[in-house]
Amino acid sequence: MKYAYFPGCSLHSMAEEYNMATELVMEDLNVELREIPDWNCCGSTPAHTTSHLLPVALPARNLAIIEKEGLDVVAPCAACYNRFKAANKELNEDDDLKETVNEIIEMDYQANVEVLNLIEVFENDDVMEILEEKVNVELKNIKPAVYYGCLLTRPPEVTEFDDAEDPQSMDQIMEAIGTEPVEWTHKVECCGGSLVMARSEVVLKLSRDILKAAKQAGANCIVTACPLCHANLDMRQEQINKKFGDDFNMPIFYFTQLIGAALGHSKKNLGLKRHFIGSEGLLGSLVG
Repeated sequence: MKYAYFPGCSLHSMAEEYNMATELVMEDLNVELREIPDWNCCGSTPAHTTSHLLPVALPARNLAIIEKEGLDVVAPCAACYNRFKAANKELNEDDDLKETVNEIIEMDYQANVEVLNLIEVFENDDVMEILEEKVNVELKNIKPAVYYGCLLTRPPEVTEFDDAEDPQSMDQIMEAIGTEPVEWTHKVECCGGSLVMARSEVVLKLSRDILKAAKQAGANCIVTACPLCHANLDMRQEQINKKFGDDFNMPIFYFTQLIGAALGHSKKNLGLKRHFIGSEGLLGSLVG
């Protein structure tokens, strides 16, 4: 199984550990990820808040490169995935826009590339069968609050992924590796995203609500597939504790990190030591 791979800016910088874990896990599961050449930023939040054309043209250039390769693309970052899906939808519905964008990118993109988030790779029966066969570390003491955030499932007419209000696909992966996902209320609530730069008080409040809901549900960690969500929930806990008088100390994992742990990879190779909130007390001797 082979896909074009778009790591995006985050997985080559602040979320490098997500990239590390993803590459290890995909190799174990016989999934080939081919990073596309000469890729550019998808535009994320800044592009679509300042222009209508830019957030379509930026993803379209990447997708045009992928289309030439004849592959579908996996975008592990929730923001990149959302922008790619939105661009494809607009280009398929507006021929004039497609013509304008193709002139800008100087390529002929026909919007035929299928865009997948990383969770969707596990919807393949062969991938799940290999995963279940290769799990060799018991993680039954891990009770994650599985957090999708607001970009993977919404808007549903764009992403067309899982249930917009109660998604289950990542929960099922976590169950397959032996963890015990909790039922909770905030799995698709927004953490505040990039507002941390301009309205940090909003991000602290929203992230606190998520951490509080996870703790009240009995979770001992949170699992996500979004670099921005991970950054806000992991990096901001100390600030939240100081501002609101809380005592959060909850590990935040990328879902491929827990999969990698179940497959026997080390903390170092999974990038677990890059997190602000340590996981030694939770994973203990389970992971080398």
